[in-house]
Amino acid sequence: MESRSFYNEILTEHNIHPEFKHDLPDADLVLEGVNPNCGDDIFLKLKLDGDEIVDGAFVGDGCAISQASADIMLGMIVGKKKEEALHLGELFLKMIKGEASDKEIDELEEASALKDISHMPARVKCAVLGWHTLEEMLNDEV
Repeated sequence: MESRSFYNEILTEHNIHPEFKHDLPDADLVLEGVNPNCGDDIFLKLKLDGDEIVDGAFVGDGCAISQASADIMLGMIVGKKKEEALHLGELFLKMIKGEASDKEIDELEEASALKDISHMPARVKCAVLGWHTLEEMLNDEV
């Protein structure tokens, strides 16, 4: 198992140098996700080509966990079909609830860095904000 500091490095890197935190003016789907408990507020933006997510971005403000989680999520779903993105979202939420198997957690790649959030109830909503926004966005599209 990787060290906790390695996971902290992943989260710090995605928070300080997010690859997907920018505007995406030609997005096909845009949905705001808000966590009123702590003030996290993001706009998730996706560009589609048929059923494939060809680009994605987010803008907004929030804590380090919400921002890193949204950035990691977008890195995982760009280039995937909507169904695959929803599957990853289901696995992520299962992991956060402490219900995912090791194999399922491995499938989440970098997002597995957030698995210890399940032991920090006050931070769970931060970690799942982007994922819940994605799920709502794509389920409304189907």
